[in-house]
Amino acid sequence: MPFKKLQADLLFDGHRFRERQVLVLSEDEIVENIIDLDQAGSDIEKIEGILSPGFINCHCHLELSHLKGHIDENTGLPAFVRQVVQKRNFSEADILAAIEAAEAAMLQNGIVAVGDISNTLHTLAQKQKRAIYYHNFIEAMGFNPQVADSNFNSYQHIYNGFAEQFGPKQVSITPHAPYSVSEPLWQKVITHDNNGLLSIHNQETEEETLWFQQKTGGFADMFKAMGLNTDSFTASGKTSLQSYFHRFLPRQQVLLVHNVYTTKEDLAFIRQTGNKVFWCLCPNANQYISRALPDIAMFIKNEAAVVLGTDSLASNHQLSIWEEIQTLRKAHSNIPLELMLQWATSNGAKALKIEDQYGSFEKGKRPGMVQIINSEARRLY
Repeated sequence: MPFKKLQADLLFDGHRFRERQVLVLSEDEIVENIIDLDQAGSDIEKIEGILSPGFINCHCHLELSHLKGHIDENTGLPAFVRQVVQKRNFSEADILAAIEAAEAAMLQNGIVAVGDISNTLHTLAQKQKRAIYYHNFIEAMGFNPQVADSNFNSYQHIYNGFAEQFGPKQVSITPHAPYSVSEPLWQKVITHDNNGLLSIHNQETEEETLWFQQKTGGFADMFKAMGLNTDSFTASGKTSLQSYFHRFLPRQQVLLVHNVYTTKEDLAFIRQTGNKVFWCLCPNANQYISRALPDIAMFIKNEAAVVLGTDSLASNHQLSIWEEIQTLRKAHSNIPLELMLQWATSNGAKALKIEDQYGSFEKGKRPGMVQIINSEARRLY
């Protein structure tokens, strides 16, 4: 059987950098081995720059791609949410064309797998082409407890549409955010079959903290403007994460997304829960919406399991994990690139429960390949 032998200036295997090593692939890009250059023989293809496994985008809203350039920047989250709701009136043809273009850009940028949020079936046809692996998080929201049943039924319909095509392993019904899901709806979501992997927007804004601690701030104003009755909600006096996380079941693996206002006390709290938790950072979206970034040094010091996401083109100028890394490197030049590439590859694969095929150059895997040259990243395979 013929093999491809690739030698980069620097090989990142999903965990660490390796020098003077050759990646051996089968004809269909399945990893066979990594061997020393001295043992590799001839017919070695030289790759300039860094060679990495394909990137994992752990948080995206592909269905919002048509909103690129239509949402004002630096408004704060409550105003951002209102804009998204008000500006979603596009034709289906425009929505589907934007989805196709956005996926093509992700492929070019080296993204091989995505944790994608879906409120509709708009992305289904594109995903059926299977150019990228998707875990489809069907996002449930509904603040009014009296309509929990009807809300859940609509999400079950969307779930069925994706599950029929991809099977239950690649689909979850998941809560949108702690401030947008009533208690009855929450119970229906977390007890749904096959919900071993869940995602939730967490501590994206200081307004979330104010809402859970005091029932004040931007969310109080937003709910009032939307005509929502908030009598069923009682402030806990604690951070949002410490107020709601107990609602998850012990067996559930959870992706916490954004985490801009997460504290070291929150990290300590999560360590006591027993749940397997991954902390997804979306720095470009945080900059776009509120000019903020999470406390990266705190996550590293506490050895948190960090992964990366792009959020949507409503809140980002591109869907590129490498651009997320670049933003973090500008803000934290002391953080090793090796660590950030772990977040983008092997950690991301574990977060989406696909480490058997993605995230690292290990025998039998087909993780895709990214070439990084002069601060640019592009897909090789």
